[in-house]
Amino acid sequence: MNRYPLWKYIVVAVALVIGVLYTLPNFFGETPAVQVSPIRATLKSDNKLLEQVTSILNKNNLPSDGAFLDTNGVKVRLPDTDTQLKARDILEHAFNPNPDNSQYVVALNLLSASPKWLTAIHALPMYLGLDLRGGVHFLLQVDLQGALTKRLDATAADIRTLLRDKNIRHGGINRDNQRVVIRFRENDYRDQTRAALMDAQPDMSFAEQTLSGDAALVGTFKPEAVKRIQEYAVKQNITTLHNRINELGVAEPIIQQSGPDRIVVQLPGVQDTAKAKDILGRTATLEIRMVDDTPGALDAALAGQIPGTAELYTERGGNPILVKKMVVLTGERLNDAQPGFDNQTQEPVVHLTLDSAGARIFRDVTRENVGKRMAILLIEKGKGEVITAPVIRSEIGGGKVQISGRMSTVEANEIALLLRAGSLAAPMEIIEERTVGPSLGAENISRGFHATLWGFAAIAVFMIAYYRMFGVISVLALSANLLFLVAILSLLQATLTLPGIAAIALALGMAIDANVLINERIREELRNGSTPQAAISAGYERAFDTILDSNITTLIAGLALLIFGSGPVRGFAVVHCLGILTSIFSAVVVSRALVNLIYGRRKRLTQISIGQVWKPETDTSKA
Repeated sequence: MNRYPLWKYIVVAVALVIGVLYTLPNFFGETPAVQVSPIRATLKSDNKLLEQVTSILNKNNLPSDGAFLDTNGVKVRLPDTDTQLKARDILEHAFNPNPDNSQYVVALNLLSASPKWLTAIHALPMYLGLDLRGGVHFLLQVDLQGALTKRLDATAADIRTLLRDKNIRHGGINRDNQRVVIRFRENDYRDQTRAALMDAQPDMSFAEQTLSGDAALVGTFKPEAVKRIQEYAVKQNITTLHNRINELGVAEPIIQQSGPDRIVVQLPGVQDTAKAKDILGRTATLEIRMVDDTPGALDAALAGQIPGTAELYTERGGNPILVKKMVVLTGERLNDAQPGFDNQTQEPVVHLTLDSAGARIFRDVTRENVGKRMAILLIEKGKGEVITAPVIRSEIGGGKVQISGRMSTVEANEIALLLRAGSLAAPMEIIEERTVGPSLGAENISRGFHATLWGFAAIAVFMIAYYRMFGVISVLALSANLLFLVAILSLLQATLTLPGIAAIALALGMAIDANVLINERIREELRNGSTPQAAISAGYERAFDTILDSNITTLIAGLALLIFGSGPVRGFAVVHCLGILTSIFSAVVVSRALVNLIYGRRKRLTQISIGQVWKPETDTSKA
């Protein structure tokens, strides 16, 4: 009557084994490490960099527990924090001999100390949030008006180019606050301009006015366009911040939008506030220039005789390149950059999309310089680097540009990211800054752990004392629930915060409620005269509907927190919702499997250990 088929026992056993494997990494802690990653696009994270790092450490007799290469750079595990600090100083001096012209970021890091066999199956620990690990918290204000102003300036230039191409005379085009004003001396030209702009500028609405006796068109962005521009500015800034923060070696940074114009940045494990602010405040601009291919000019420049009209740079691969000072285009004319493949050769390329003014300039420049090289530079802190320098094969019109030239798929993605997120879409300022020390984070972990531990112990003592063997089974199911919850969080690489620990403690309290319902239902069946086997079967089956209903209503509340909440509220909601799902499985399936193993195979079961079963007293008095 109370027997599971073999496959159900196998499912429970496999789930428990997986739960143990993916929970284990959280008990090994973290080991100190140093990360070395290149700042410049001309420098690569490759095996050569790995060899340099290991060679420098061996030369200085610094012991390490292994070095490896990943997408962010080279990471070296070190035995203790003292060795970590020494390694950081030595590597910083070796890779950045000139502090004013840093080529690499040498950052302190913490890596999981899990054994390699666990890492090989991608069993990694949960990330710890700022409140548990310590670090830096910033609240950034995005200047949305600045984003609109930047777009209006570009739009004014586009309109000026359009009217020049169509030979429409005007009396001047200027930006006046948040509008573009076009003046005319004749009404006919105003009507022609309005007709031309209807298709060319669909995001703007134009109104006819008379300013100082002159006919004028006043253009403003439509409300939906304003919203789209501002949303794009915030998202673009978040992408840029992600790109920059990777250089700090932060394991799991939190960069998310807070409200319409604010961005929250949390960097767990980072204690150097000045370094973090420097990374966040970086500004970069893109420039397109022509390469100076004059015979002998490069050799003369390498000998120290650089022409006054050119500058000497280094392109990807380390080759020197002489670039003219005159800027053809800037990043303000770049609307988008995406990696892709050439339709004919299937080689990795980068597709650029320019605005109308940029498309016209690029068409003219490429027509006049077929067969010559064009350099794309990233200018940062007054220093420039050549990302790529392709040869112009033919005139390129339409604003669609393709960059190619012996690059891998990874390099194409990197170049597209640099071109797309090399600079901020709108200015930002830090309006709030907090630093959480590691000692406070350790104290929070200790308090959260002890709260969960003592709560679990109290529940276990009560359940065992009140329900005897079924109480033991309930406690084992509750342990499995905690195991599954931690394993899923680790498998998802979730970030655990204090609200997450609170959600775990709450999940334990709610999970035991299902076992209480089952145990009380079994007691009720026994009071009604059912046999122990029938009582167990009926107790689980009839309690399931109640358990499902109560957990679904709680899950709905958790999903509402997940959808409409933000920050710590969302962190709480994620753990809360996962805890509900694991509690249903552990309370119904795991506990039933244990009960079936203990009592299911007994044919003549006369009693079960479920505590005192109170039966109503029969009235024996006579009338």
